[in-house]
Amino acid sequence: MFVIVGWLVAIGCIFGVYIVHGGNIGVILKALPFEMITIFGGALGAFVANNQPKVLKATAKGLGACFKGSKYSKARAMELLALLYDILQKARKEGLMSIEKDVEDPHSSAIFQKYPVVGNDHHAVEFITDYLRMMVSGNLNAHEIESLMDTELETHHHEAHSAAAAIARLAGALPAFGIVAAVLGVVNTMGSVGQPPAILGGMIGSALVGTFLGILLAYGFAEPLAGLLEQKIDEDGKELQCIKTTLLASMQGYAPQVAIEFGRKVLYSTERPSFSELEAHVKKK
Repeated sequence: MFVIVGWLVAIGCIFGVYIVHGGNIGVILKALPFEMITIFGGALGAFVANNQPKVLKATAKGLGACFKGSKYSKARAMELLALLYDILQKARKEGLMSIEKDVEDPHSSAIFQKYPVVGNDHHAVEFITDYLRMMVSGNLNAHEIESLMDTELETHHHEAHSAAAAIARLAGALPAFGIVAAVLGVVNTMGSVGQPPAILGGMIGSALVGTFLGILLAYGFAEPLAGLLEQKIDEDGKELQCIKTTLLASMQGYAPQVAIEFGRKVLYSTERPSFSELEAHVKKK
């Protein structure tokens, strides 16, 4: 929603000022379809050639997420920490082997299904169960698991940022494709050099529309999308860091109440519940 609002504000101010200053919007509208096809066609072809299919797929998915609100909230954070508290408390009271069934089949686990927002998030559940499974096996110590977690988070970071980087590269290329469209317009104008000055002026103006559109699309549309996608990716990573910190605190011998406090401190301030809010939520659950 905010993406569309931002675009409308940008377009309204740019073209509004142009019209108020006496600009002929008809020149831009006349050239717009041809220049857009040239710029978008060239940019799309280069984008496909420059990225692997998995990056193209991730980019399409990421662009869809840019037009949706964030799924991360204080309520989700409290549910995540309450889920971790419950499963760590069960392991502490009944032994690690008691959570084996919960880990192996989380979709049938009463604990995971008690918290549907997080329990139905495949990526979060997979991250939790993978490391709980290692804890149950007892073959790795806290330092080894922390190193493995760091490696996975780094891999997740690079993989997720590939889509944002692809859009950022596209933003850098759009002005160049705008120049290509402008040069083609100038070539066309030079082929009509015998025409009256008024006609030549209109042709030159249409050619310059290509440069204008390339810059506008780059810095008014593509670059903001790349920045927004990076922010959403960082939100995903922050939740995984919260899970990591909580599980490691538990492995180091801290009680579940203290372990989830470690995890709470990792969260962004906008999603982080207060100590009393989290305590009340856990007791209620």
